[in-house]
Amino acid sequence: MKIGAIIVAAGRGERAGGGIPKQFRRLAGKSVLARSYAALRAHPAIAAIVLVTNPQDTALLEGVDKEVGETTVKIPGGATRSDSVRAGLAAMTQAGVDAVMVHDAARPFVSADLIDRLATALEDHAAIIPVIPVTDALMRLSASGEISEPVDRETLGAAQTPQAFRLDTLIAAHERAAGASYADDAAVIRAAGGAVFAVPGENGNYKLTRPEDFQRAEAEMMSPAITVTGQGFDVHRLEPADRMWLCGVELQEGLGLVGHSDADAGLHAVTDAVLGCAGAGDIGQHFPPSDPQWRGAASDKFLLHALKLLREAGGEIVHADVTLICERPKIGKYRDAMRTRLAEILGLPEARVNIKATTTEKLGFTGRGEGLAAQAIVTARMT
Repeated sequence: MKIGAIIVAAGRGERAGGGIPKQFRRLAGKSVLARSYAALRAHPAIAAIVLVTNPQDTALLEGVDKEVGETTVKIPGGATRSDSVRAGLAAMTQAGVDAVMVHDAARPFVSADLIDRLATALEDHAAIIPVIPVTDALMRLSASGEISEPVDRETLGAAQTPQAFRLDTLIAAHERAAGASYADDAAVIRAAGGAVFAVPGENGNYKLTRPEDFQRAEAEMMSPAITVTGQGFDVHRLEPADRMWLCGVELQEGLGLVGHSDADAGLHAVTDAVLGCAGAGDIGQHFPPSDPQWRGAASDKFLLHALKLLREAGGEIVHADVTLICERPKIGKYRDAMRTRLAEILGLPEARVNIKATTTEKLGFTGRGEGLAAQAIVTARMT
């Protein structure tokens, strides 16, 4: 299922203070909106993202693009949240997605695990939201402020975003609700007579609403993080061929790499480096060459699997550096495409991905043009 994401970022957020809309306030040097965008952008299940924004924020949005290292897709929002989501849905229909996650820009701490749960639940349900239990005692108040009666919290939960929907289901619900405004899209579905199901939310996925929320976030982000480094190395023999794959890019230089999969030495080296960060062994353990299902397989599958294991271990990749060692083919004209493709797979801005090429001055098997070697170093932040 191809999933898109709408980030609702047109609000003013005045209760948060700070003098600018809260989605543009900075946490540990990075804006709230950039953090929310990066969390969704890094997840392999998310195929397209649109930001629903306020035209008054053009200059601030240019700053967000610089932070994330790419030009984000922006569309103007409406007078209400529901209007803004409807504008986002119109953009999603052009993106060719089957489902959509609607996320508040002011929840910058959404985890990959939560996105996984929502994406999995979409296979069985058309509308899913993350919910956390209510732990405080709840009381109903009279107009004068007197407690009138307690409320049973066992049947209650607090809704979060992202909320996930089959695209056609959410569009139909919004068409029926045209002109009305709702607190969230779960309410839109319910108003249209649809069912909404819950998956476990996360306490850490809180919404930044008031000044004390920003104080909490800053304090939590000041806690020390562990940085780990993984390295990978791979070699493949060269042979005459119509094409080869290297760092996810097709090269047509009359040469190919010999291997059980597509023999992409660059992606294999990066995969091993990511597995090293996760403490998860090596590529041969996960994708043994003796297994026929991996014959001719595209190597980005291996790398995406390694990234999933890193996330499950509490890690987030922050930088990758690859060195290709060969006399042939010449790498220069493909370098930019390789960088772009590797950044796309890793979910990183291109500024955090580097591709280098060197030779061994005619020495050894690479110097004789018999093969190609690749080495990679990956840095990850562990929480």
